[in-house]
Amino acid sequence: MDNITNDEHSNNPLHGIKLKQILEELHSKYDWELLGQFVEIRCFNYTPSINSCLKFLRKTPWARAKVEELYIRLIINS
Repeated sequence: MDNITNDEHSNNPLHGIKLKQILEELHSKYDWELLGQFVEIRCFNYTPSINSCLKFLRKTPWARAKVEELYIRLIINS
């Protein structure tokens, strides 16, 4: 059973990456304005900060999924 879990983790590009790291990398590559265009969420468009975005994304699964999808596309294109 443990092998199945390990295989699932090895196929997940987000395994071991914290949400804060995702946000910091996206913010360093794109500014808040561009992130707000990619993913239209209020925390990117109105007085954005890493902490306010973390708080929102941790409570909002659909928004977190969009940010994670953007991050995965960034990794693939790098």
